[in-house]
Amino acid sequence: MTDEDLGTHLARLGLTRRQAEVYAALLAGGPCRREELAGRLGAGRGTEELDLRLAELRRLGLITEAGSEGGEHAPVEPSLALDHLAHTRTAELHRAHQAAVNAYRGYRRTVSPQATEDLLEVVTGPAVAERIWQIEAAAESEVLRFDSPPYHTDGSANPVEERNLQRGVVYRVVYSRSAVENTAYYDANIRPCIAAGEQARVLPTVPVKLTVFDGRLAIVSMSFVEAEVNDSLLLVHPSSLLSALTGLFETSWRTALPMHRGSGSPPGLGPVQRRILELLATGVTDDTIAELLGVSRRTLSRHLEQIGARAGSRTRFQLALHAARNGWL
Repeated sequence: MTDEDLGTHLARLGLTRRQAEVYAALLAGGPCRREELAGRLGAGRGTEELDLRLAELRRLGLITEAGSEGGEHAPVEPSLALDHLAHTRTAELHRAHQAAVNAYRGYRRTVSPQATEDLLEVVTGPAVAERIWQIEAAAESEVLRFDSPPYHTDGSANPVEERNLQRGVVYRVVYSRSAVENTAYYDANIRPCIAAGEQARVLPTVPVKLTVFDGRLAIVSMSFVEAEVNDSLLLVHPSSLLSALTGLFETSWRTALPMHRGSGSPPGLGPVQRRILELLATGVTDDTIAELLGVSRRTLSRHLEQIGARAGSRTRFQLALHAARNGWL
């Protein structure tokens, strides 16, 4: 694990942003008393909140009391604590997955064949892309989406989403890292939709290719392997299966990391530097960021140095802390 992605990994393991900031500050500066730690974290951090975060980190086994009188707080070797967090997060995802499977099994046991036709619909062949556009154009309030390749719409721009965003439809999208790393798709689809108001987050992988429209209809598409043998999608109407799929999305949304900048990014940064800030939180490599921006690694390093200078940070680790603390990401 490197300095630049420490906060990202801690968040994936289940730490809150505040907990990660406190733990990282102790790693960066060493053991200290609460008052000194509050100074490291900057103004605006109440003592009650800091005491709460310290107590949470002690309970998780990530810090301990130190000093001759026991008044200091120090980080401890984290292997056991992080293993426990990883197992907990894995168990949460497993329960969400199992809930979806159990809901579907219950549905199969209780719904008659006649009702099945009203709740599930299979669309195949050339009609797939057209049906997707028709359903999306009819969205009224909110669209939830797991986004990963391959794409029935060829991974091109999504003008329907952009029009929906303009008329007030809320989009929450969790992208797989493979989607973000696709330079053509990022430029044609992801970036314009985020600019239009899409709320975007990212995970290493998504559990299923899914879009839920207004809580009333879901599209379940094929994965890479399935798409090779079956170009089709499943439409899921109101049912326990639809509820389970929506719950699976919400669980993953809470786990995923934001892709867009916060409102506090400084006005002096150029367009390229602002895009770098967008990409830093996705967890993609520097090579991928450089490719997405169409710049060399040397140019990317220069931009990172300029962003770090604006933040008063000497390392990528300090830059990540500053960006999170000040709402840049």
